[in-house]
Amino acid sequence: MGYEEFHRRSIEDPEGFWAEQAQAIHWHRPFDRVLEYADPPFRKWFVGGRTNLCFNAVDRHLDARGDQLALVAISTETGTTRELTYRQLHREVVDFAAVLVALGVGRGDRVVIYMPNMAEAVFAMLACARIGAVHSVVFGGFAAHNLALRIDDARPALLIAADAGSRGGKVIPYKPLVDAACAEAKVPPPKVLIVDRGLAPGWPRVDGRDVDYATLRAAHAGTDVPVEWLESNEPSYLLYTSGTTGRPKGVQRDVGGYAVAMALSMWAIYDVCPGQAMFSTSDVGWAVGHSYNVYGPLIAGATSILYEGLPTAPDAGIWWKICADYGVRTMFSSPTGIRVLKKQDPAFLRKYDLSALRYLFLAGEPLDEPTAQWIDAGLGKTVIDNYWQTETGWPVLTLMPGVEMKPVKFGSPGLPSPGYDLRVIDEATGEAAAPGRKGVLVIRPPLPPGCMTTVWNDDQRFLSSYFSHFDELLYSSLDWAIRDEDGYTFILGRTDDVINVAGHRLGTREIEESVSGHPAVAEAAVIGVADELKGQVPIVFATLKQAASDAERRHQTAGEMMRTVADQLGAVARPARVYLVDALPKTRSGKLLRRSLQALAEARDPGDLSTLDDPNALEEVRRVLARGADAG
Repeated sequence: MGYEEFHRRSIEDPEGFWAEQAQAIHWHRPFDRVLEYADPPFRKWFVGGRTNLCFNAVDRHLDARGDQLALVAISTETGTTRELTYRQLHREVVDFAAVLVALGVGRGDRVVIYMPNMAEAVFAMLACARIGAVHSVVFGGFAAHNLALRIDDARPALLIAADAGSRGGKVIPYKPLVDAACAEAKVPPPKVLIVDRGLAPGWPRVDGRDVDYATLRAAHAGTDVPVEWLESNEPSYLLYTSGTTGRPKGVQRDVGGYAVAMALSMWAIYDVCPGQAMFSTSDVGWAVGHSYNVYGPLIAGATSILYEGLPTAPDAGIWWKICADYGVRTMFSSPTGIRVLKKQDPAFLRKYDLSALRYLFLAGEPLDEPTAQWIDAGLGKTVIDNYWQTETGWPVLTLMPGVEMKPVKFGSPGLPSPGYDLRVIDEATGEAAAPGRKGVLVIRPPLPPGCMTTVWNDDQRFLSSYFSHFDELLYSSLDWAIRDEDGYTFILGRTDDVINVAGHRLGTREIEESVSGHPAVAEAAVIGVADELKGQVPIVFATLKQAASDAERRHQTAGEMMRTVADQLGAVARPARVYLVDALPKTRSGKLLRRSLQALAEARDPGDLSTLDDPNALEEVRRVLARGADAG
């Protein structure tokens, strides 16, 4: 079956299509109905069916592949590697579940997990799933205030934390952040379970609240903890994403629909089958980490590689060494990660035997064409962009080599995934935008399995955030897009990342793409700043592949960038100023802090910087702004 027929059937006969896909997972009790859609846009998939994510990810593989590698946790920060077979993973997860039960955690209770990319984070997630608890992983090292907000919204029965994380060799103690968050939270958790890595010895213990994982595990090791069979639509986990009000939104996922979506995506999109290896460089605290470090590969019976460390340490070949060592078939990373490597010696791309590697998928932000071409040529592998959101849980737009490999078009994440009835519509009229015309990317509900079911404890916020933007009931991605004559979609950036220059609406993404086309540019960020005459004007912050040796060379290069934009997009898009910096401020997940850049450029408070990866990058921007533009 080709791609077109596969996707068409998922839209025209969703119940028949998803009933077939549901056979890929284990059901303790078969479902009564495939889809219940009596209260749009709320929907339920596989109604009445009972299943469990942990059973599908671990237990059901024990007979056929118990001695196969399930999880490889590699840390270049601590210099350790843990290789666990499915049988060993099962024992670790059941022991962790026994500790949870001993602490009084049960079905429906929320558990906040505050840990870096370490094996115990995976054990904790799967242990929660096993007993029917709802986990909420918070990115390790998140500021105490942000952790407190999530605690108050989820109201967990337990918080699980590592004693510390490490980045670039620098230890980041978590326990003081946990203590501060619990002190700030209105409803702090009654218990805090600490997994001690030995990175921050002597962490202070709060009597009656803090417990040590190793001690409890030793007391309950070997205990049998049975699987809790959940109705398909019960919540599996919460994953918080930023909200426009400053209060984070708890994206709520179900059990059965998510398991089915993971099973389908692993073979159809990522072309990974049982026994093969997948390496995602994401953090477990992000949506990709949930789906393609933990649940997806394990549900598929594959080997998942979990990595803690920088892409450049001990050298810029570490990712490719991992791929060679474990025969990785499909790798999943971010454009930011590749742009970091773009500044390194390209010889590392060819240093290791990558004969097993077939695909490199990139997501998390728009993939600019120059970066795509660089890594494609350097690796000699198929590079596939894919577009999705925390809310969707798996790709909305991609190519599907497991079904039919369509041609790659650099700059586009591709075609709709099964179950996604996509439209690009005019923002003002709600009518379909003609090919080549910019519009808003929307999904016609019901949303397919795997997507969020609602916002935790706030159905109204679910409706207002995603379904209130048009007269017709449509899920708004809040992203600008263009669809070409072949049906490929190109993402232009957020609908709120628009610059209005003298009445002309310009997407920052379009200008960034143009600037990044300059051969000297490694990475660029474009923002709009207030201008008394034109309302707003675009300004550029860019890093170079090789530092300019003097002010004259910087001025020449910056001027060339401005001319490139004017030549490609017209004079109205010409940047007002270009600043060349050594580093751009980013979050720990690799996303550019464009709003903070805009605030600094307009001499405003840059706001919440709790997710900032490198404070020096922000100071570098301040210094360059004080020095003055390199062009403009």
